[in-house]
Amino acid sequence: MTTVNQLLRVKGYQVISIEPDDTVYNALVRMATNNVGALVVLREGQLVGIISERDYARKVILYGKASRATAVSEIMTTQVQCVGPDHTMQECMSLMTDKRIRHLPVLRDNVVIGIISIGDVVKAIIEEQKILISHLEDYIVGQ
Repeated sequence: MTTVNQLLRVKGYQVISIEPDDTVYNALVRMATNNVGALVVLREGQLVGIISERDYARKVILYGKASRATAVSEIMTTQVQCVGPDHTMQECMSLMTDKRIRHLPVLRDNVVIGIISIGDVVKAIIEEQKILISHLEDYIVGQ
């Protein structure tokens, strides 16, 4: 089974973040520039939240707030679900499905070392299944 650490070795350990006092507008610009759907929110290097496009749609637009005048801290999710490097893709998929979330920060010793998305997890699971199918086909043909 593929672990988060194995996935990050392929994907990379880049963490795109923003500070809680920054504006939602700047968070959106950073997401668009980096083609990501969420940013981890760090204060002095420590994880304090996560902000996603979903947070923007549900907590800014629907309430008529202005993204240039709203701080990230006002709309970020503070109860952040995280995983460690040794979690499996199946564990990540279960957590994401149960909590209805699309992004998981990866922590090692309380430090964010990466972030994975639902797309990353699905892709890794599909690759695992392709390998399993190939091995089973080889086993059947070898009989």
